[in-house]
Amino acid sequence: MTGRLERFLTVSAELTAYSVFELRGTGVAEAYLAAVQGVVGPAVVDAVLDRYDGLVATGATGPALADLLRRDLFSDPKLGPVVRNVVKMWYVGTWYELPRAWTESYGALQQNVTFTVSAAAYTEGLLWPSIGANPPGAKAPGYGSWAQPPRIPATR
Repeated sequence: MTGRLERFLTVSAELTAYSVFELRGTGVAEAYLAAVQGVVGPAVVDAVLDRYDGLVATGATGPALADLLRRDLFSDPKLGPVVRNVVKMWYVGTWYELPRAWTESYGALQQNVTFTVSAAAYTEGLLWPSIGANPPGAKAPGYGSWAQPPRIPATR
């Protein structure tokens, strides 16, 4: 699973605009990969990873790669909903049930339900650093920090 995990982190970094280092630092990468595989199976995960590798192999970077991702991955009828769920999972820690149209086209999946991946997934969601805030009730922001509105970091 190590090779697949590294590939999953690389794709996730491109999809979330966070670095592999930052994603690994959340401590939930293994749980996220296991969650995706548990719902859609390793073959669909490998299809996502292979498609991404193929797009990167074109040599496209920056906006050109973003256009390819949008056209060939996010818009793919089978892989697009899975990829969008991966992005949402990184940001809020929840896997969302795939749309009915997906299951009608590709088959029902036993584990295809909405669920929070783990308790750590909520606290480590990318939503919080993206808005410059701490997850309510989970990480102490420091005395009086609630008195000021969150600031979105300039780097995001």
